[in-house]
Amino acid sequence: MRRRRWAWAWLALIVVLAVAVTALWPVYVRPRTDTPARADAILVLGGAHDGRERLALRMANDGLAPRVLISDPYEHSALINRICHGGYSFEVLCFDPSPRTTRGEGRELARLARANGWHRVIVVTFTPHISRARYILEKCWPGELLFTDPAPPLSIARWSYNYLYQSAGYLKAAFEGC
Repeated sequence: MRRRRWAWAWLALIVVLAVAVTALWPVYVRPRTDTPARADAILVLGGAHDGRERLALRMANDGLAPRVLISDPYEHSALINRICHGGYSFEVLCFDPSPRTTRGEGRELARLARANGWHRVIVVTFTPHISRARYILEKCWPGELLFTDPAPPLSIARWSYNYLYQSAGYLKAAFEGC
């Protein structure tokens, strides 16, 4: 009898996990991305240095925007330091968001966009973060946001972590304004 209960408990857990993974697949694994188009700026959200900075710099170099905004919530990042002090043919503006979250990045985007009259911004982050970042940044700024990512390969463990992390972040964001 006890084994049967454990078997049913495990089966229920597997079913719940399968439903959650399936339901959240389009949110985290295959989020809506946009084709980058000419914009007023390119915003790189903070996080792992997974190619997002390189992608943003390449897009600016290709003429998609005259400036790149780099969120710099890091204490000491040699990569970000090089980017923020590099000599580019376009403007690179680095900022430390307050708070050091996507919401802080959204606040700074809104401030800069209002001050400079921007209408469209390309946002670069990584795949599991796109949907949540879109949700948060749209609370902060009514302009057009185009999301793209460098599509870094992620392990099953990293995907699992992000399912939990991003879901918790969504819950938090649902109760916060910008």
